[in-house]
Amino acid sequence: MAEKKPVKITETVLRDAHQSLIATRMTTEQMLPIVEKMDKVGYHSVECWGGATFDASLRFLKEDPWERLRKLRDGFKNTKLQMLFRGQNILGYRHYADDVVEYFVQKSVANGMDIIRIFDCLNDLRNLECVVKAVKVVKHENPNAHAQIALSYTLGDAYTLEYWKDIAKRIEDMGADSICFKDMAGLLLPYKATELIGALKDTVNIPIQLHTHYTSGVASMTYLKAVEAGVDVIDTAMSPFALGTSQPATEVMVETFKGTPYDTGLDQKLLAEIADYFRPMKEEALKTGLLNPKVLGVNIKTLLYQVPGGMLSNMVSQLSEMHAEDKYQEVLEEIPRVRKDLGEPPLVTPSSQIVGTQAVMNVIGGERYKIATKETKAVLSGEYGQTVKPFNPEVQKKVIGDKEPITCRPADLIEPELPKIEAEMAEWKEQDEDILTYALFPQVAVEFFKYRKAQRDKVDMNEADVENKAYPV
Repeated sequence: MAEKKPVKITETVLRDAHQSLIATRMTTEQMLPIVEKMDKVGYHSVECWGGATFDASLRFLKEDPWERLRKLRDGFKNTKLQMLFRGQNILGYRHYADDVVEYFVQKSVANGMDIIRIFDCLNDLRNLECVVKAVKVVKHENPNAHAQIALSYTLGDAYTLEYWKDIAKRIEDMGADSICFKDMAGLLLPYKATELIGALKDTVNIPIQLHTHYTSGVASMTYLKAVEAGVDVIDTAMSPFALGTSQPATEVMVETFKGTPYDTGLDQKLLAEIADYFRPMKEEALKTGLLNPKVLGVNIKTLLYQVPGGMLSNMVSQLSEMHAEDKYQEVLEEIPRVRKDLGEPPLVTPSSQIVGTQAVMNVIGGERYKIATKETKAVLSGEYGQTVKPFNPEVQKKVIGDKEPITCRPADLIEPELPKIEAEMAEWKEQDEDILTYALFPQVAVEFFKYRKAQRDKVDMNEADVENKAYPV
């Protein structure tokens, strides 16, 4: 019998699974009743925060994301909590100053976060340094604080086995606690996983985790081969919120490795009870249309065009708004060309949206880069960081003219922002965390703060005469 090497499981049902299938609409109240049971499973970690959950909580659910984190921390007494963090973008869509990034890490850990999974849409490690350092600083308060760097997995001339080995080594040298391969479009094929994980295991000593989506239909087989090749942790979702654009099902992977050297040791009876809890939620989402059955299928086109599911649907709606659905095929063929022009970045938020929108503009405009979006200009000006390959010089010239592109780490050019932000939102501040909420989503945050105040004071702020301080109850 081969030596035992149980594979560990990160459960995504409280974050990526509902983000992928039901637009991040699961509420804290829906989560809390099952936490005690989930805490008994013995997961490596439960991913429950970050990504789009922060924005969606404020914008659509009228919930304080920090409150959610504290409640989950109270409930998960034995399980590590995990979040997704967009490098220097934190959870927003622009680069923030280092002081904001550091404060966000400090507050996340103080409120109960353990594992911070950090990625950058260009795999530019300079955009991750500040977060890794900040996690190291808070380690003395919470020894569980863990900085995991996630590499956005993608295909293309630049992304050779040598490239992945080299960047993994640099991540280890940077002081990260572990590495995750984040395969957002389900592009990693089973035998490629054998090769990739095998090579990385020979290159670095820190643990390696694999995260993929079922979009292209190969994810469970990819996990099987990755585990055999020595991957330490895989991300899975409870079956009601698994498959489609989400992750492989937790129970299926547990059963797959049962009785093998990779046996997870997790209890199927307990997992079945947890699945029973989430099933009515899924059925309700199907009934209301919140869960579109389309996202549950397999889309093999993902492999042909390397376009993540969300990016495809985005593109389709852009084309239909312009009454140009007939241009679908042309735009699909334009995407890889735009991607090459822009230095072959991985297609993940926000680079996927930038490349997709620019491809639509190029096809509709009748001339390539006649119209360039401000995001395309920002990429070509170096504002997002460094791409793996150089930009197409002709395209760069056409889009940004003689402007001198920046070559340093973009955040080096941003002055400290915290004091200014705190002063701006002082009237709304009820807890330190509110400053960060406002820093990331100023308009959405103010709407939420008004709502919170109205709920507490039983005042309708829309009816209030703020000038004369008259508040009808």
